[in-house]
Amino acid sequence: MHEIGAEPLPQPTPAQPTPAQPTALALTPAQERTLALLRRSGEPMVFPEAFVEHLRAEATTAAAELSERLGGETLWVSKSFLARVHGCEVQHMQPDDFSWRPATAAGFVAHKAIELALNWRGEPAPSEVVDQALARLADQPDAKGSFVAGLTDADWAELRSRAVDRCTKFLQDFPPLPLSAQPVLEAAAKWRPPGTIELSSKADLVIGKPAGRESRLLIVDFKSGYRSHHHRDDLRFYAVVQTLRQAVPPRRLVTYYLDYAESEVEDVTEGTLQSGLNRALEGIEKHIELTVEGRQPVKRVGVACRWCPLQHECTEGRAFLHGDDQPDVEP
Repeated sequence: MHEIGAEPLPQPTPAQPTPAQPTALALTPAQERTLALLRRSGEPMVFPEAFVEHLRAEATTAAAELSERLGGETLWVSKSFLARVHGCEVQHMQPDDFSWRPATAAGFVAHKAIELALNWRGEPAPSEVVDQALARLADQPDAKGSFVAGLTDADWAELRSRAVDRCTKFLQDFPPLPLSAQPVLEAAAKWRPPGTIELSSKADLVIGKPAGRESRLLIVDFKSGYRSHHHRDDLRFYAVVQTLRQAVPPRRLVTYYLDYAESEVEDVTEGTLQSGLNRALEGIEKHIELTVEGRQPVKRVGVACRWCPLQHECTEGRAFLHGDDQPDVEP
């Protein structure tokens, strides 16, 4: 039996399809390959309670000290915050002028469509669930809703095409997920110790049902484009937030590349969690040095130069982009 979460995958009969349940159809080679990476095997994974409590105590103490240095400022720490502060500090210090466009909005539309597809009655058609996702997002009273509702016909068509592409790749190549595995799309987790610092994550997909102190959760991030070392950093941060929040670490971290139907997998270890916490704390300290204590920011070129609002006035960034032959990577 294949196991993803806490229980074997059920096999409903084709005559009575149920929402989010795999059908009796054979899995494709791509689905089998991914399922082998997701499946639990061997002895149950249980982290020493003393290690988990030490990690949480270390995080709490460090966060309190860093909060004092912030001077009362509330700081929300996310994966994007850490990517910026550990990247080009000059760019990190600039105001956030991010705006939605079809290329950057395709992800959240596809995620909403996949969420609907997991609970769809019968077999979901990618275009149908994407259309439903767009309709529901347009009704939301937030920035995303305003963006979708205000799209021109051409931008709406471009966004729909990109989202259908991602949703189709997921439904065709990712193994079907049973309700018993408790899959959650856009799974938010937060941890806030005493002080003014909050760690916040939102994983694309979390799979697994808790059972005492046993590590069962899978955290999955979907990516289009090519591989980046930042993707592993993102997942380690998610694992840290989950551990601080629940006192039970996840068991495995998966970056799933939609364009390739391939995954990079990392089993969670004590070293994984410690390095993830260290990176988060170092990022917060860098931010404090730059914004409160007046240290001069360090300029660092990289792939993020492509989306930097300062690229037209940055000699180093333009030189990097001029000679950069790397393929596009999802920001």
